[in-house]
Amino acid sequence: MNPAVIFEEVTKEFRVHDPDRAGLKALLLRPRSLFHPPRAENFVALKQVSLRVERGETLGIIGHNGAGKSTMLALIGGILRPTLGRVRVVGRVCPLLHLGVGFSQDLSGRENAVLNGILLGLRRHEAEANLDAVIDFAELGRFIDQPLKTYSTGMQMRLGFAIAVHAKPDLLLIDEVLSVGDAEFSARCLKRILALKRRGVTIVFVSHDLVTLESICDRAVQLSHGCVETLGAPEEVVAGYTGR
Repeated sequence: MNPAVIFEEVTKEFRVHDPDRAGLKALLLRPRSLFHPPRAENFVALKQVSLRVERGETLGIIGHNGAGKSTMLALIGGILRPTLGRVRVVGRVCPLLHLGVGFSQDLSGRENAVLNGILLGLRRHEAEANLDAVIDFAELGRFIDQPLKTYSTGMQMRLGFAIAVHAKPDLLLIDEVLSVGDAEFSARCLKRILALKRRGVTIVFVSHDLVTLESICDRAVQLSHGCVETLGAPEEVVAGYTGR
């Protein structure tokens, strides 16, 4: 086997402060709180998760809000580090996690396309050579030279997706991006994802669209309260998740 991603007993915790004891309002109402720092508790987003994603595999991740899906993607993308355990990733990772991450609102769409291509591991000349294809796929036309702050949410999503899929990814991370935008563009995105899958790109895919997830994924994992609930064939995992 040739893994692209390995999770070894991975736990991710966040420190959560008590909001009732923080801020100016709390200080005015309870002056003594100045001498007593706010309580902080650990929130366990993932707990002892072990998982392998093979090279060229498409893995779907499902679960209720707060189950740990986005945390898992952020760990694969190197945005977060595990509290315990180890995450190993092989190849160039192109994350589509949060709309606008890595974009500069004052730069034009064209400038953002080059900058983000470089951030994703391309050389400058490669990012510039991709521009025509990125602009065409994103359907931005004359808007490509306008500041990003003038773009709608859908336009920014189209640009982000176009940059990522043209950055020659070895591993593509997708977090609900197909839920933003019109049906026609979502269909084009899905078509491109399938083309990358046929090309051997490893894909980790988070979506509440269970029909699409079943149709494109080789395996699926259900997370529940930060733990792996089930792992296996997509139709079986989805059936267990929905109770059908």
